[in-house]
Amino acid sequence: MQETAKIWMNGELVDWADATVHVGVHGLHYGTGVFEGIRAYETPKGPAVFRLADHLQRLHDSARLLYMELPYTVEELRTATHELVRTNGLPAVYIRPIAFFGYGSLGVHTRGNPIETVIMSWPWGAYLGEDSLAKGITAKISSWTRVGPNVIPHVAKATGIYLNSMLATTEAQRGGYDEGILLTDQGFVADGPGENIFVVRNGRILTPPLSTSILPGVTRDSVIQIAQDLGYVVEEADIIRTELYLADEVFMTGTAAEVTPVRAVDDVEIGVGEVTLEIQRAYLEVVNGRSDQWSHWLDVVETVPAPA
Repeated sequence: MQETAKIWMNGELVDWADATVHVGVHGLHYGTGVFEGIRAYETPKGPAVFRLADHLQRLHDSARLLYMELPYTVEELRTATHELVRTNGLPAVYIRPIAFFGYGSLGVHTRGNPIETVIMSWPWGAYLGEDSLAKGITAKISSWTRVGPNVIPHVAKATGIYLNSMLATTEAQRGGYDEGILLTDQGFVADGPGENIFVVRNGRILTPPLSTSILPGVTRDSVIQIAQDLGYVVEEADIIRTELYLADEVFMTGTAAEVTPVRAVDDVEIGVGEVTLEIQRAYLEVVNGRSDQWSHWLDVVETVPAPA
């Protein structure tokens, strides 16, 4: 991780090295936190954060599902994000808002523990490797299944849930693959550890529904709208693992992964297809500010703050 100058923490900018908490914080011991992954891109109009308000609303929604009341509104967090990006002075960054129950009681309950709210930003390139967008990645069906919808609220981007993701990714990479793919207990394809999944077959694009315990991805939603605008039919449908092997194309989406082709699943070669690359090109045009159609998704950061 490349350190930047400042981190926004509980309402103020602090030096990177000073953004610390006590080892007794509740979130460290029990995974009681929520977070977001957001990207700001270098565009002709300056740094622009992709779908910032949507991400921050999901942060609030995630918090509600953990009985956590964030002390800052969406608009206050948006203003803080702009301030942080402007202060650190980088044209393109990854942004990590996180809120968690802090130091207080270490009982399992959270009653009385303060809520720490933090926003970090730092440069981050291609999440799955520098060649991943062009050449695709390899994936392995994980032996770990996706947590069920009545185990933990999967639509919350909660810190504790990502133990499930960590195990799947670690298993895949220890086996020589780039990423894992999680199935549900019923054997349906759910998602990747940090990505949603799409399958292209006979000109149709399929993606698992929310009932498979997936996170409702902001990038997933963006790609569905972009693909439909390009003329493709996109359907939410249950997918079994053999459909991945027989697919014409498979790709993953996410803020960090963007639109990444999956060239092989369990050593079954699929390749990198033209539908995936067309959607990827369109997505990158949008986030980099080279498309007017979806320009409302870009929240441009003024490099000089507006007068009060």
